[in-house]
Amino acid sequence: MKTNDYVKYMTEQLVSYVDQPRDVRKAIKAEKKEYKAPMSFRLFGLIPIAFSIAKERRRSIKSEKHS
Repeated sequence: MKTNDYVKYMTEQLVSYVDQPRDVRKAIKAEKKEYKAPMSFRLFGLIPIAFSIAKERRRSIKSEKHS
């Protein structure tokens, strides 16, 4: 992509954003903020989730053995 194409694309994006009413922009921003993934997932990907699932399985197996 050439620089001129990039500048054109960014200008189009900016104009479309500015043309939206303020309440629509706030609603979109609130939706994005509401759906934000946990910090551990954003920083490290699936590794923390895999560890937590393994930990839960280990707990459930131990509790079944003791019952």
